[in-house]
Parts: sequence; structure tokens; C-alpha cells
Amino acid sequence: MFIPNIPAALAGISFLLFTSCTSLRQWAQLPKKEPTPTPEPAPVVEPVKDSIHTADNFLENLLAQYPEHFKDVLEKRNELNVQVIYTQVDRGANGIPALKHHYFNVDSNRYFYPASTVKLPVALLALQRLNELKDKNINKYSTLLTEKALSRQTAVLNDPTTPDGRPSIAHYIKKILMVSDNDAYNRLYEFLGRGYINKELQKKGYTEVQLLHRLQVFLSQEENRHTNPVQFVDSRNKLLYYQPMQYDTNTYAARTDSIGQAYYRGDSLVQQPMNFSQRNKIYLESLHHILISLVFPNKVYASQRFNLTEDDRNFVLKYMSQLPTESTWPPYSDEPEKYYPAYCKFLLHGADKGELPKNIRIFNKVGDAYGHLLDVAYIVDFEKKVEFFVSAVIYCNSDGVLNDDKYDYDSIGFPFLKNLGQVLYDYEMKREKKHVPDLQALKFLYDNP
Repeated sequence: MFIPNIPAALAGISFLLFTSCTSLRQWAQLPKKEPTPTPEPAPVVEPVKDSIHTADNFLENLLAQYPEHFKDVLEKRNELNVQVIYTQVDRGANGIPALKHHYFNVDSNRYFYPASTVKLPVALLALQRLNELKDKNINKYSTLLTEKALSRQTAVLNDPTTPDGRPSIAHYIKKILMVSDNDAYNRLYEFLGRGYINKELQKKGYTEVQLLHRLQVFLSQEENRHTNPVQFVDSRNKLLYYQPMQYDTNTYAARTDSIGQAYYRGDSLVQQPMNFSQRNKIYLESLHHILISLVFPNKVYASQRFNLTEDDRNFVLKYMSQLPTESTWPPYSDEPEKYYPAYCKFLLHGADKGELPKNIRIFNKVGDAYGHLLDVAYIVDFEKKVEFFVSAVIYCNSDGVLNDDKYDYDSIGFPFLKNLGQVLYDYEMKREKKHVPDLQALKFLYDNP
């Protein structure tokens, strides 16, 4: 295991060994005292280039053909806060894709908690930031040591899930994309700083975005404004780059977002909606658009692209699609009962525990928290030459009470996402296409095939 030589800047810092990965099904708690919010203006996001935004009832009509799966969803769409975006991909003779978008019940005025889906843009920003620091001779594989400067911050000086014990941006991104590790997200949040995350996403046109806190750990808003000092070292532990503790001075638009009818605060039931005005926010359309910008960078405006190398882009696509049972480092394949193949593949597979078809790959990011179940995905079938995007969220909390650990994921959420993915896949199988896509560039050699 890697044990770093601690330079003077790290004097007094204790080692923290993370011996297991954080479960996807845990989420952040945030402060109880919150200011009175005021409404925020609607955001303006630049559209995807060369795409068609339809105002038809395509998804409505398609789902209505399967009442055995979607009758309740159609009747209770607002109660369940169901939102779906489906994008068809049609290739030209030159292979260039044209995109056509269909929407179901998408409404930016209805808040949902984005849960772990926020980890995708933060992972992309971490790679972008490294490219901005390339003159420091650091990259995604460089050893990243996280220090602590405040009493409730935690340090990470080694990582037992790597072959040599060295933490790195690359390894944190692997953890995020394969099993949605919360601690890995927090380390990227700390490397980037809260101000950088929000400023960069808003510059790209996602003006509604507010990513305000770490996940799973209980910290105040003031503590979340502070992010840990970090340093990168080389293989001999020589300092390459040091970044002191950062503080986010930005002012964010006040919000009135709330969810549910009641919630638990500790053991006490509070009989009012839970205030989410200081919790993470991003629209489903923004998440969908970010995924498109990764898969097809040339389909978005230059101002909306993340500054990634082609190696960065392929790295993300590889680990978005790699199953935990195919992972050697981290050693998720050693725990197939916990990290089963479809662990983070809700669309098409739901909560299935069995093996998945080899011809289909899903490039996606899921989330589940506070009764919300989400998946943002690009689905590909190499044999049948199928490709499409689908992003969806559904609120699975029939009793209206939050923090009671009684959510309807298994009875409502997972079946909905599985059936939605299957219906769209079946439709794509039948949909006529003038030109068959060449999907070879999306085939990767996985760690443990």
C-alpha cells in the first residue's frame, strides 16, 4: 500500500483509509436553518446544434400503448413528477448524427432532487481542470493527496482500492461511473472548489445549476463553501502542485424548492414539506444535454463543450459503460452479490440481478435519493445497430414522507425505468433508418472481460 512521505504542509494530518466504497443508496443531509428564498428566473440553455425539438405527443402516445406498464404513470404523472426526454439519432451517409428530441411532462418549474447524477458534470469538470493545469505536469493518473484545514474536513492520503494505494482523479472517476461512490465525488468537489463547479457549468449555459454540497456527509452551508487543500505529487512524492483551501464567495439565486408533505429530522416527524432550497439543483434537460456533449461533442456549441482530450473522453465513456463485475481495480468483481452487473443500469434493467446481454452497452449516470430515481443514458446495441438517448426521473414516495426509508423504488421506480428503456429499445429496433451507424469507436477493452 502506498504510504506517502508527508511534507511540511501536511504536518499533523492523520491518515484516513477508505476500506470500502460508499453505497449508491445513501445521500447527503444538509443544514436545518435556511434563509427565506425568493423565486429564481427561468434559465436559458443553448439548444443542441442541428437538432429538432418536437412539440408532439410522441412519448405520450407510445406509453399509452402499454397500459400494463404505464397506466399509473400517465394518470399520476404530476404526482410522480415523471419527466422523460428521448432523443433519436439518425446518421447521414457520412456518419454525422442528426438528433430529434421528444419530451414527456418535462417542466423546469417542478423541482426534483438530482441525487448522484450531478457526479457526471463534476467528473467532466475535474478532467477539464486538469487540462487547465497541464503546465504543472499533472494528469488524471497523478497522485492526489487531500488534506484537511478545518475540523470537520477529512484527509485522504492513500486509497486501498488501487494497486499501489495512490489516490488519483482517474480512480475517483472510475468509482463514480461504475458504482456512484459518494466519497469519490466529494474528493472531486474538493479538488475543484464549489465556485469553479458552478461558474463553469453556468458559463456553458446551464444557468439554473446550483451544486452546493458534498454527498453523504453532514456539513453546514458554510462548511461546504470551504474545500480542502490538495496537492499532487510524483512517483517519488515530490510536490508537483499545491492548492490551498478554497472558499466559494458566489451568491446564488434564492429558491423556493420543497418536496413531500412531511419529513423526519432525526426521530422527530416534521409535518411540512422538506426545504430543498439549499440543496443541489440541475434540470433533466441539462443532464441530457451534458451527456450528448460528451458522446457527440460536435453537436453542441463550442461554448458548451468540456475541455477534454480525446483520451479523457474515451476514458469516461469506457468507465460509464463498464460493469462493476468487469472491474479489477477497484475490485468490485470480488463482490458480485453487492455490485451486480446492473447495479447502476436502471434503464432497460431496473433492479435485475442477473447477467446482461453482451451486445448492449449503456453509457449512463444514475441517481436515487429522497424518493427520486433517475437515469441519464445513451444506449447502444452493437449487433442490431441501435443507438438512442433517454433521460428520466420519477418520484417514488407514495406516503409523502421523506427520510423514513420507505420509498417505492422497487414497486414503482425500477419497473418504470426498466419498462421505459425496453419500450424505447423495441421501438428503435423497428424504426427505419437510412444509414446504419458505425459504433466501433464505442467498443472498449474492459478491465475484467
